[in-house]
Amino acid sequence: MNFTNFDFDQLFGMSDDTNPIMMLIWIIPIIIFVFYGQRIQLYITSGEIKKGIKKLDSFRDESRTELLDYVKKNLNPKNNPTEKIDRFLEYFTIMPVDMDPNGIVDKVRHTVRSREDYTREHVRSLSPEINEIELNKVQTLLEIASSLQMIYKIINHMYLTAKKQNNYPLILPLQMLLPFIMEQAEAMKEAIPAFKTSQPVGDGIGPMVVGKMMLNHPKETISFQTSLAQTEFEERKLFLLKAEGPGSTVGRPADGLENLISKNNLDAIIMIDAALKMEGEDSATIAQGFGAAIGGIGTEKFQIEEIATSSKIPVFSIVVKQSVKEAITLMTKEISDQAEVVTEQVYDMIRDNTKPGQSVLVIGVGNTVGVPQ
Repeated sequence: MNFTNFDFDQLFGMSDDTNPIMMLIWIIPIIIFVFYGQRIQLYITSGEIKKGIKKLDSFRDESRTELLDYVKKNLNPKNNPTEKIDRFLEYFTIMPVDMDPNGIVDKVRHTVRSREDYTREHVRSLSPEINEIELNKVQTLLEIASSLQMIYKIINHMYLTAKKQNNYPLILPLQMLLPFIMEQAEAMKEAIPAFKTSQPVGDGIGPMVVGKMMLNHPKETISFQTSLAQTEFEERKLFLLKAEGPGSTVGRPADGLENLISKNNLDAIIMIDAALKMEGEDSATIAQGFGAAIGGIGTEKFQIEEIATSSKIPVFSIVVKQSVKEAITLMTKEISDQAEVVTEQVYDMIRDNTKPGQSVLVIGVGNTVGVPQ
């Protein structure tokens, strides 16, 4: 074929006289996109977000139903608990003013602990004969249901506001954040069976390691829901600290450290905790570092750092990496198998950083549900 004389204008339906139909085919979509492109994008994005909101709605309903069923079957409340639980699910916490940061940590600690104490008494009022393990379990289920309800409300509010104003830029951040929010919400929903049956979760790897080290040694309660044991290791005094299991609690390790340091001298602190892995990292990998390995809102971390700094105690950390879902759902075999490895690393760390005659505190940080001592 001779391309030199080939008529491309005829191939595409074009000639010296412009074809009006072809012009309309090209121009109309451009005009529609210029004037209505943002709205079209809003509708497409809204459809994706709407699916996520529907899932969140089902998650909060399922968590509420699971909680109510558990309370009715296991606590035998005298009255119908539905109204009390629904009222609690609507409770909120207002953080203190931080315009002047001086003393803000104490204010936050007071606010958070007041909420915890109120929740505990609220659960106890459902069944005065409830034991501590059941109380902690129901308190955790309440927190899960309350968190899922709050997530649903915030996402739904942002979506409806953007839709009401036909505001595409406002919905963009929601579209970007939604996958991460859904991952956390799904993890919380799937955590309910583990907490209902008091089985260990991924976050309990720290308490599991220290709990095994505590076996066959006398224990005492050093602070609220926090247990302490003392032993010896290669001529070193070893203090072991973890939340009191097998109830669902993280204890108050900072208060435990404060009480311990008032009567004993410490030469090193080793903290064991779970840590969120990065995408691409393998689950259950172990890493060592420096500093206080403890999550939460920061009050416990601040208190531990203050004590360590004022007493000039070095703080070492060992973490077992895992995903958000792995941290709060049933502990996987890969994570539990690392307990012995972490224990050996703790002993190596003690040998490398202390001398005979010195004292070391090992803290197992995390939720100790299903993990005794």
